[in-house]
Amino acid sequence: MYRTHYSSQITEELNGKKVKVAGWVYEVKDLGGIKFVWLRDREGIVQITAPKKKVNEEIFLIIPKLNSEDVVAVEGVVNFTPKAKLGFEIIPEKIEILAKAESPLPLDPTGKVKAELDTRLDNRFIDLRKPEVMAIFKIRSNVFKAIREFFYQEGFVEIHTPKIIATATEGGTELFPMKYFERDAFLAQSPQLYKQIMMGSGVDRVFEIAPIFRAEEHNTTRHLNEAWSIDAEMAFIENEDEVMQLLERLVAHAINYVREHNEKELKILNFELEEPKLPFRRITYTQALEILKDLGKEIPWGEDIDTEGEKLLGQYIKETYDEDLYFIYQYPSEAKPFYIMKYDEKPEISRAFDLEYRGVEITSGGQREHRYEKLKEQIAEKGLNVESFEFYLKAFRYGMPPHGGFGLGAERLLKQMLNLKNIREVILFPRDRRRLEP
Repeated sequence: MYRTHYSSQITEELNGKKVKVAGWVYEVKDLGGIKFVWLRDREGIVQITAPKKKVNEEIFLIIPKLNSEDVVAVEGVVNFTPKAKLGFEIIPEKIEILAKAESPLPLDPTGKVKAELDTRLDNRFIDLRKPEVMAIFKIRSNVFKAIREFFYQEGFVEIHTPKIIATATEGGTELFPMKYFERDAFLAQSPQLYKQIMMGSGVDRVFEIAPIFRAEEHNTTRHLNEAWSIDAEMAFIENEDEVMQLLERLVAHAINYVREHNEKELKILNFELEEPKLPFRRITYTQALEILKDLGKEIPWGEDIDTEGEKLLGQYIKETYDEDLYFIYQYPSEAKPFYIMKYDEKPEISRAFDLEYRGVEITSGGQREHRYEKLKEQIAEKGLNVESFEFYLKAFRYGMPPHGGFGLGAERLLKQMLNLKNIREVILFPRDRRRLEP
């Protein structure tokens, strides 16, 4: 094998022992009688020190031939010494060039020469060699790990629903159409209908982590056309607050998991992630409009809170309560999809909520309408064809318990968690209205 240890695994217990490291050449220095190579792997950088008197001639001749980003494997002896920048060095016994890198590079992986985001995304494989970019995706990995662990601990079952569907989840036009043999089909914009069907199956707590597709013609810093959604549905609830309680525990768990397990990555990003306060603040849609009115922005009751309004609310909550996460609930029924339950005593108000994180919506959810006749009425009210939803409605005719759930945008959660400017920073190969490659 070319590697026995990553850079972070070399500890004082290995002092004087032989190891193998492998990675990319970060920097080379030639001081005549001593030569240095700094080698970078996914965990950090290791210093290779080659004094002429201690290494064989072949090694001394090969180091000057190394270029930035060449791939090398090094076998040598660990030497802990305060003279080394990192506190230790490796005295090489063998250096093998595994692959040469062309010059010039399409971008500078040291970050000394800045590159535009488009250039970085076009060359993502090199962009990821920068420690701060690698740090983001290590955090992303741990967020998904923490979320899965949370759901399993809460008694949820992981499911996988179709991504090629015959019927739009929520109606509307934000769908990618496709030909499915002799039929028309769409890429799924949500697993909503399928996870609700599962509530009538007896598997009454489910979650799914999967891509979703939205044909929104946006070109903003917070929209993607292919994104990852963290969906959950739970049965036998009395109201939407039970779903909100689950969601706030989930988000707090993910944030705290990163705080505990990604200290190194947060330090690389020079970012301090605050511990969230539980429970998250709850404000009604009507209260939100009143707050915005006091801030000089009037939104007629029944209309959606736009991007500017969300940002103003986020700033208000932060300045007033020093909190980043908060719910807006009791939205107008007219503004929400057909499957959201209305209040029986006030049908103009729905049992829907959004979770906001620093002024950006990261989750939509609520209690669902589980009563068959009511659900049919609400589908018709939205101007949708009831017959098109027969496969979905069928599950509601044979015993459907009260239930609710949410869809949490993974990229939005990560973007807001790390306070990044562009959602494309947190997904490896973004898909938006302009970008289909790489």
